[in-house]
Amino acid sequence: MSQSIKSFILPLAMLIGGVFYGFFSQIAVAIPYFIFAMLFLTFCRLSPHEVRLHRLHAVLLLIQIGGGLALYYALAFLNVTVAEGVFMCVLAPTAMAATVITGMLGGNAGFMATYTLISNVGMAVLAPAVFALLGKQEGLSFAQTFLYVCRQLAPMLVLPLAVAWGLRWIVPKVHQAIAAKSHLTFYIWALSLTSITGRTVRFLIEQPNPDYRTETVIALLALVVCLVQFKSGKALGSRWGDRIATGQAMGQKNTILAIWMAQSYLNPIASVGPASYVLWQNIVNSYQIWLKGHRERQALKKNAEEAKNLAREKNNV
Repeated sequence: MSQSIKSFILPLAMLIGGVFYGFFSQIAVAIPYFIFAMLFLTFCRLSPHEVRLHRLHAVLLLIQIGGGLALYYALAFLNVTVAEGVFMCVLAPTAMAATVITGMLGGNAGFMATYTLISNVGMAVLAPAVFALLGKQEGLSFAQTFLYVCRQLAPMLVLPLAVAWGLRWIVPKVHQAIAAKSHLTFYIWALSLTSITGRTVRFLIEQPNPDYRTETVIALLALVVCLVQFKSGKALGSRWGDRIATGQAMGQKNTILAIWMAQSYLNPIASVGPASYVLWQNIVNSYQIWLKGHRERQALKKNAEEAKNLAREKNNV
């Protein structure tokens, strides 16, 4: 399937989920399994020999965690729900599709694949401590909250890696057959987006005391955060030699996981942040892909004109 068609499927998935929210919200309970499947297929394509750690990976992970907490505490004294929505837009790990987009834009796909692994698996280790620090599970201590979140996140984020690499070593033929089907990740992502959108829309429609002003503020701040993360990532990457990969690492988020975590551990209204971030990041990436194609077409046109001029000069001689 061409990238141009794929770019329409994800917005269509959100639209279908929003219109038929009654049905798709009911299958949102399967989101953890969808996330497991997407990570499993992604890690099946990633060889352990391709994992090369870089100091920039540590810097990006620090920004992901530290930046999210800094924004949360900066906004919490104004509105805790808004703070949670913005926080999730930064805390969310890098999307599985970021490696593909990085390759399309001419960036370092190997660097991106390694950070996708670090970002998502690292979330299983760090997120329980972060949510325990925020104390969002009423009646539970820090240790109890940590264990509660860890029991839910660790199997979903760590097991896919263990199973994928275990199959690679134990039954390589089975692993190769599964890796050949890694394109299914996109369709699982679309189904996940449909169901999580349905769940979000259902909550917004059926909430007893709607606060549309807060939800609008969260959506607009998610746009600001999205643009800042893409721009900051590129600026940081310019210093380390790969602005495209670093921009994707910071800007393109695993919003399915972020929405699920917001609805599970925070005020459900906070999920409006990562839900709207889906739209913003797809607009940014669609523009970047179009711009790259436009520049390539312009370069080809210029080269063709120069070749024609050179041919005319030779004929005149």
